[in-house]
Amino acid sequence: MRTGFKGRGFPFCIVLCLWWHAGAPLQAAPRSKRSSAPPTVSQLLGALPLKEKVAQLVIIPFYGEAPSRDSEEYQQFAHLIRDVRVGGLVLINRVGRAGVKRSEPYAMAAFLNRMQRLARLPLLVGGDFERGPSMRVERSAAFPHPMSFTATGDPENSRYAGLVTARESRALGVHWILFPIADVNNNPDNPIINIRSFGEDPQEVSAHVKAYIEGAHSVPSSPVLTTVKHFPGHGDTATDSHLNLATISADRARLDEVELLPFRAAISAGVDSVMTAHIAVPALDAPDLPATLSKKILTGLLRKEMGFRGLIVTDALNMSGIAKGFEVGEAAVRALEAGADVLLMPANPQAAIRAVEAAVTRGRLSKRRIDESLGRLLEAKQRLGLFKRKLVDLEAIAEVINAPETEERAQRISDSAVTAVKNEGNFLPLQGSSTACFVILSENRHNTQGHLLLDELAKRVPAAPVELLDPLMSGLELEQKAQRVKACEQIVVAAFASVTDYRGSAALAGGYPAFLESVIASGRPVLLGALGNPYLLRDFPKVSAYLATYSPSPPSEIAFVKAVFGEIPIRGRLPVTIPGQASRGDGLQIAARAR
Repeated sequence: MRTGFKGRGFPFCIVLCLWWHAGAPLQAAPRSKRSSAPPTVSQLLGALPLKEKVAQLVIIPFYGEAPSRDSEEYQQFAHLIRDVRVGGLVLINRVGRAGVKRSEPYAMAAFLNRMQRLARLPLLVGGDFERGPSMRVERSAAFPHPMSFTATGDPENSRYAGLVTARESRALGVHWILFPIADVNNNPDNPIINIRSFGEDPQEVSAHVKAYIEGAHSVPSSPVLTTVKHFPGHGDTATDSHLNLATISADRARLDEVELLPFRAAISAGVDSVMTAHIAVPALDAPDLPATLSKKILTGLLRKEMGFRGLIVTDALNMSGIAKGFEVGEAAVRALEAGADVLLMPANPQAAIRAVEAAVTRGRLSKRRIDESLGRLLEAKQRLGLFKRKLVDLEAIAEVINAPETEERAQRISDSAVTAVKNEGNFLPLQGSSTACFVILSENRHNTQGHLLLDELAKRVPAAPVELLDPLMSGLELEQKAQRVKACEQIVVAAFASVTDYRGSAALAGGYPAFLESVIASGRPVLLGALGNPYLLRDFPKVSAYLATYSPSPPSEIAFVKAVFGEIPIRGRLPVTIPGQASRGDGLQIAARAR
C-alpha cells in the first residue's frame, strides 16, 4: 500500500486508505463527510502505481458461478482481483458437451459481491446482453435476436428492450451492457453477425441502435454503460473473427454511407463505449492490420473525425482474429497505442499487464497515454455510482428480473416479427392439421432447443406425428426419418439455425440439408420455418411456404407455432434481402384465423 502513495501527502493517504479498507462501503457507517467521500479521478491517477493503472485497464471473464473459497478457480479470481487488481469482469457462458450453461442469478450476484469486497477499486462488470440478460443468466428477460426487432417495424420495441436490460443488469450486478450491435448485415454469408444485426439498411439499423441506447439510459435508478459494436462495422464479412482475421473491402465512400452511419447515430445518442472489430479495412489502413490495433481507425477516425469521447474497448483479445497474428503482450500494447482504453479478455492477463508496463518503462507508451485511458474508465465507474455502491442487493433481484409484463412484451415482439416470405397453395394458416407431420431440426441433442416447441404442438395437436432430430444423426437414420415423414399430406419443418462463434457458418448442420432436400423432393407441400438465419430459403427455394422468426429464442418458438396455426396475424417484414428470393421489406400479410 505505501509504495503507491509515497510522497503524496499524509491527509490524502488516510482518506484513500480508509476508503479502500472499507471493502463494503454500503455497510460501513461513515465517520465523517470527509472520510466517506471517495477520492476523485485526479487523486487516484496521482496516487496509483503504474502496474495497478495498467491492471485496471484489463477485463477478465467469469462464468457467473459461485465456486468454493477453497477451489483453485476461486483462488485465481482472488489473486487477479485482490493482488493484481484488474479493473473488471465480463460474464460469459460455460460451454461443454451438454451445450451452453447460463448463470444462476443469485449465485452470480453472490460471487460478484465477494469479488467486489476483494477489490480495492470497484470492479466494472460487463455482459453481452444482446437478447437481454437471458443470453447469460437464467430466469431473466428473454428477448429475441435484434433482427426480430426490425422485422416488427417499430424501434420503440428496441427502446423497451434497452430499458428492461438496464434495469435487470443493475439488479444482477452488471453495469456495462455490451450492446447494441451497429453492424449492417449486408452479406448473406456472414457467419457471425447475421441475426445479431438489426438488418441490412443502415437507416433502420441506426434507428434501432439509437432507440436502444436511449431506452437503456432512461432508468436513472439503474445507470448503465452501453456499448456499440463492432467498429468500424463487421456486417459485410464472410469470416468469423473468432476464427480468423476478417476483411471489409469497401471503399471509404461506401463505409461512410453504410458501415459508419449507425456508429455516428450511436455517438449522437450518447453511447458510452465503442467496441472494436478484429477486421482489416484496407480503405482505412494496412490490409493485414486488425482495426483493434489501428491508430488510423481508433484515434484518427473514431476519436478525431467522429468525435467520440467515451471508452474504446477491444473485442475479446483471445479471439483468433487477433491471437493468430499477435502475441498476448504485443496485442495489448498495440491496442493501447492505437487508442483503445480497455483490454477485454486477453488470454493471459498478467502477461498483457507486464508487456504494457514494460512498454511504458521503455518509452514505447507514455504514462500520459495510460492515464488518459484510466481516467475515462474511472470516470465511467464514478458515473455508475460504484464508488458509493458496488454490492448487489440479493433480496431485490426477484423483484426486478423477468417481470410478467416483460415476458408478455417479449412475446408480443416475437409474434409481430414472424415474416411470411412464401405461401403457395395457401399453406398458411395450416389447414387440416390432423394430416400434418412436424419435424424439428435442433442444433444440439443435449440442450432444450425445440422442447418448448414440442410442448406447444402437443397442446394443439396431441396425436400429430412429431420428429425431434439432431445433427449428429447418421445419414441412414435421417433418411429413415425422411421416408416416414413423406407419408404425411403436409409437412411442417422448424429449423433452428442460430449464429454461434467458432462454427464458421450459419447454415443447417450435419445431414439436415440432405434430409430436407429428400423431403421436398417427395412433392408433398412443405413449410420451412427458419428459427434463426433467415437466409435459409436460398438453399431450399422449392419449399411451398417459408416463415422467418429471426431467432431460436423461447418466445420465437411460441410465435412460430402460433403463426402456423393462424392464432396471430403474420405481419413481419424482411430486414434483409434473401438473394434470388425476396427483397428487404417483403412480407406477406396473412390474417389470423377467426376464433
